[in-house]
Amino acid sequence: MCGAVAGGLPAGVDPGKEAVIQGVVRRDGQPVVGYVRLLDGTGEFTAEVPTSATGEFRFFAAPGKWTVRALVPGGTADRTVNAAQGTISEVEVSVA
Repeated sequence: MCGAVAGGLPAGVDPGKEAVIQGVVRRDGQPVVGYVRLLDGTGEFTAEVPTSATGEFRFFAAPGKWTVRALVPGGTADRTVNAAQGTISEVEVSVA
């Protein structure tokens, strides 16, 4: 599991030195277990993590424009996010 915790970072991570993209995948308001991919500004695959049992995920990324793609049983969904160094970008991905 990814170990992502909504609103927080693991001990020892300095958010001032990181661009963090984290969030949750939901369907009809309920968390969904699956995978989340991180695609760069050109749509190229960069990374993939499994969600936690509560649908949460986290990426440490370079600053810039990214696409977060949820891949769960029965569907996919994309969200675009602009990550900046020193910030935590919270993303909710809703899968239909």
